[in-house]
Amino acid sequence: MMKIINKIQLQLKEKKTLTLVLKCITGLILFGVLSVILLFSLVYFEVFGKLPNKEELTSIINEEASLIYSSDDIIIGKVFAENRTNVKLEQIPNHLKEALIATEDKRFYSHNGYDGQSYARVFFRSILLRDASGGGGSTITQQLIKNLYGRQYHGFLSMPINKIKELIIASRMENLYTKDEILLLYLNSVPFGENNFGVESAANRFFNKSVSELNIEESAVLVGMLKANTYYNPRLNPENAKKRRNTVLQLMKNEAYISKQTTDSLQKLPVTLNYNNLDLNVTAGYFNYQVKKKATELIKTVNETSNSNYNLETDGLKIHTTLNYDIQKIAEKAAKEQLIVKQKQLDKELQSNNLKHRWLKKQQFTAKDKQDRTLKLFDWDSSKTITGNKIDSLWHYAKMLNASVLVTNPKNGAVISWVGGNNFTTLPFDMVLSHRQIASAFKPFLYATALENGISPCDYFDNEEKTYSEYDNWKPQNADHSSTPDKKVAMWYALIKSMNIPSVNLYFKLEKEWLIDTCEKLLFPEITEITEDAPSIALGTLDLSLFEATRAYGAFANNGEMNDLYMIHKITDKEGNIIYESAAQKTERVFTEESTQTLTTILQQAVEQGTGSKIRSTYKIKSPLASKTGTAQDYTNAWFMAYTPNIVLGTWVGTSKNDIHFTSGNGSGSSLALPIVANILKEIENNPELREKYLASFDFPEEISSSIDCPPYKEKGIKGFFNRLFGKKKE
Repeated sequence: MMKIINKIQLQLKEKKTLTLVLKCITGLILFGVLSVILLFSLVYFEVFGKLPNKEELTSIINEEASLIYSSDDIIIGKVFAENRTNVKLEQIPNHLKEALIATEDKRFYSHNGYDGQSYARVFFRSILLRDASGGGGSTITQQLIKNLYGRQYHGFLSMPINKIKELIIASRMENLYTKDEILLLYLNSVPFGENNFGVESAANRFFNKSVSELNIEESAVLVGMLKANTYYNPRLNPENAKKRRNTVLQLMKNEAYISKQTTDSLQKLPVTLNYNNLDLNVTAGYFNYQVKKKATELIKTVNETSNSNYNLETDGLKIHTTLNYDIQKIAEKAAKEQLIVKQKQLDKELQSNNLKHRWLKKQQFTAKDKQDRTLKLFDWDSSKTITGNKIDSLWHYAKMLNASVLVTNPKNGAVISWVGGNNFTTLPFDMVLSHRQIASAFKPFLYATALENGISPCDYFDNEEKTYSEYDNWKPQNADHSSTPDKKVAMWYALIKSMNIPSVNLYFKLEKEWLIDTCEKLLFPEITEITEDAPSIALGTLDLSLFEATRAYGAFANNGEMNDLYMIHKITDKEGNIIYESAAQKTERVFTEESTQTLTTILQQAVEQGTGSKIRSTYKIKSPLASKTGTAQDYTNAWFMAYTPNIVLGTWVGTSKNDIHFTSGNGSGSSLALPIVANILKEIENNPELREKYLASFDFPEEISSSIDCPPYKEKGIKGFFNRLFGKKKE
């Protein structure tokens, strides 16, 4: 009997315990539900931060990068806070939408912004069973909200609070937008790494094409990146990207978007990129920088005058420039190829002279500067990593040759090509704007001033060395150290051979005010050397930038009228409405047509038989051309300027400072700078469209061409008198 009683008591006790446990579980569930309801209510009533209302949700506009276009409608740069280019729904291929839905949210078209099944899967597999493969519970709509509004920190409640926020906003958004509109907002906002936002920017970055041109496997690569955009980056981690792409393709097959046969064939393909990073592979980087500066000023003026509020970084404006993409690539290639060759020559010279020793003596280094470390240095072949110290790095860049190239249209001042240096990312200082000694490239301005004031191309000048005691015993010499004490030289011949002694004599024949007036009209910045009567200016001691020199040579090409240079043709909003358009440039008459045509005739002879003759003999350029070289003292700066009626090409070559340079003719304008222009012209000649557009012939009256029909030299004294009397012909 006692056993039965004990058994009954035990059963009653167990029943009470079970009841208690059930009550506890029920209480906990109720507490959890009430807690969730309370938390949901607190979030809903914005205790944890404001939620976007209907008006804010309906006015969602993704910030969009402004695009910089070349004159031939190629995107050459972007201005952005976030690198994004928005696209329209019709531009999105179906296979991209299918890849996204199959991978990220397969019930996208059936739920109301949140997916109960996904939440249940996350709760049981990811939370209770600790299964990391359980996946996330966020729908595409919720992911969009996270991309647009981010997530806030609320301590240990951060995750549930943010999830509830996204659920509430997603529900609201689904009532305001169609599914396809949500899909488009998502694809225009999702980050792909490398500071890329939106699928159009990603398609352009990794495949160098628009999103509308993507094929299935490329779409799968981009969708695969959304899981972890660095780990699955196809450039950085191609094997990871391929595995993830194949997973996306398999998911597409599972949802019957593609067949098994298609899946199998696509999964076997390698991941093939056409990587296009405008931040790394910078074509026209220096030009784009100037365009951004100018566009910022223009937009500010537009906003002030039209009471608008355009933002260059966020409004997706389109900046249409004057740059010709083909010529820009040609110019960059010509500069690079020339500098690779000449750098080796300079390095060889530096090994055999004491320039490096003198340079080192000028520097002030600390013990820390001499400590070795890993250095990444720009080099033409590739960026190289070396083990060295700060001294090694400074010497590397001190001896590095730099080149700048500027190509313009003299008829309107449009910039056709702008190469500001070797590499904008590594060496951003713009050599087009750097002031350097202009050397003999200045002489045409001196000679044009003489022509303006009645001096004839057939006037003769002494070519005998002379010491000028009143100028600190200054003794100018010709570059080849030649002189002709018994002969005078014709002005036209002195210019094409770039003779220094006759140029100085010409300077003394001019009124100082005449040259000052010329330089002021040409907008040269510093003319104190003229006002202080320094005759060395005749040999080009004035410091000018390539920008100023090329603009000034435009006056020779444009029959004496100079245009200011400009880079932006028009700016439109993202819908194509014009908000700025450049007005016709106001020209400044600097020289008369007759003087300009005469000077150009002389400079054409510089190409045929003067300092620019290598352009014919070595590079076989056939087009009509006028040109002038410039070589600064000690070969510190090399220049070459050339033009036709439709194009002006200027280039400068040198080191960043004048203390490292060639000590031989390898550093002359004809050897160092001329080949760059020659190779640009060669490519233009080989392109029928460019040749017809830019390489027009000069069309001058007969009397202009005959104005230099006189002997280059005239003998002094009796012998010269009889030669002139019996009409000795031009040599």
